[in-house]
This record gives sequence, structure tokens and C-alpha cells, in this order.
Amino acid sequence: MIAEYWTFIVIAVAGFLATDIWRWLGVFTGNRLDEDSEALYWVRAVATALVMAVTAKLIVFPNGTLAGSPLWLRLAAAGIGFAVFLATGRKVWIGVAVPMALLVACLWWVGF
Repeated sequence: MIAEYWTFIVIAVAGFLATDIWRWLGVFTGNRLDEDSEALYWVRAVATALVMAVTAKLIVFPNGTLAGSPLWLRLAAAGIGFAVFLATGRKVWIGVAVPMALLVACLWWVGF
């Protein structure tokens, strides 16, 4: 019976060891960090840079339906979404919803 699930057990344990241990170490050591420390500013900057790199990759080299859409449309939607995000007091949900709605409306209008 256990032999049938051995592969899933190995995957679960390996996944735990690869991710959860580091998360718990971050929680324990994060409580000791000063929020205004240079180290934490650096971590925030690196995290922001990684998120922006993934976002840029998704805009410039998309998969699926967006791969057939023009680059100018994706860039315009991202730019307008960022402008609306700033104009509405940095509300993330609006900054995500506006470019998505623009892309959906434009792709629907063009007939993708």
C-alpha cells in the first residue's frame, strides 16, 4: 500500500526541505531585523527587481493568447495600468485590473 505512494512522499519531503525550512528560518530571523536596516532595504530592492523582471518577461515574451497580440498593446496596457495605479493612491487591485481589462477588451475587439 505504501509503495504506491512512495513517489508522492519523496516529492512532498523534498519540496518541504527545499522551501519550508528556509521560510521558517526567515520567520525566526526576520523577527530580529530592524525594519529600517540597510539589509532589509537591500532585500526589498532585490525582491522588487525580481518581480519586475518576471513582469517584463511576461510582457515582452508572453505565452498563449498574448503571444499573438502586438507588443505595443501589451506595453500600452502595462503603462496605462501603472499610471492608474499611481493615480488611485497605489491600489494594487486597480493596477492589476485595469491592464487586464484593457487587454481583454482590445483582444476581444480585434477578434483573438
